Amino acid sequence: MTQTATFLGLKSPVAYKWRNLRKQKWNYGMNFAYGGSGVFNTFGDLLPNMSTQIDFFEKLINDSVYTKWDLQSSAVLVSLAGNDYAAYLANGGSFQGLTSFMSKVIDQLAVNLKRVHGLGARKIVVTSLQPLGCLPRSTRMLSFQKCNETENIAVNYHNLLLQQAVVKLNNETRNCAIFIVDLYSSFTSVIQHKRDYLGNMKFKTPLKPCCMGKNDGYLCGSVDDKGAKMYTVCNDPTSAYFWDNAHPTQAGWHAVFATLKSSFDHIFKY
Repeated sequence: MTQTATFLGLKSPVAYKWRNLRKQKWNYGMNFAYGGSGVFNTFGDLLPNMSTQIDFFEKLINDSVYTKWDLQSSAVLVSLAGNDYAAYLANGGSFQGLTSFMSKVIDQLAVNLKRVHGLGARKIVVTSLQPLGCLPRSTRMLSFQKCNETENIAVNYHNLLLQQAVVKLNNETRNCAIFIVDLYSSFTSVIQHKRDYLGNMKFKTPLKPCCMGKNDGYLCGSVDDKGAKMYTVCNDPTSAYFWDNAHPTQAGWHAVFATLKSSFDHIFKY
């Protein structure tokens, strides 16, 4: 959310958790996202899932923090990053059963999108899933030299289901447009070309993260029992596409959104 706002030249929306401390910034919008969450519960009840996040959104509307007119002149960004699938596999789900679970994820996402529309949103932007097989947590075993194509095939199936669901929703809803922002293609473009589309930012080894554990038992930010750092950080984070095993650096995100500029231009002119 922050990267999207910054790239578009907007102020970063206020985090819902801190809304009462920053009332003067409510006109910049509100960020209901929780890192690690999904459409279903991903870490038990520790994180509010997307349905609960929409509950928070609905409460603000009911409390007249935002009006129907505010929503009609705004865009709602809905992002699903794949945490449902990570939780599914971590909880013993089989790879063979993943496609069936994907259908459930997309069905619930469609319910959520329809609900957001019902609350008054007239322009909804939903992200496709990025190539999870290219994240460092998947490419580490491949010496950060190539993506895990098996994972990416699964991601493409998710994105196909998403596209079909959005087409159906757009046909069913009135006075509303739902757009897909193609993160898969933008991630892939930067990784394959090792630069942003203008060539201003270059990533020599795009699959290798800047911050990583010293061995397989540690992650970026890990410390041992004595508090000693068990991770390394590259000298120049701006030269790295990924920061850790899953998240791009600021430079990486800028490269991603640079490839999406024409898409956003189309969305906001619609």
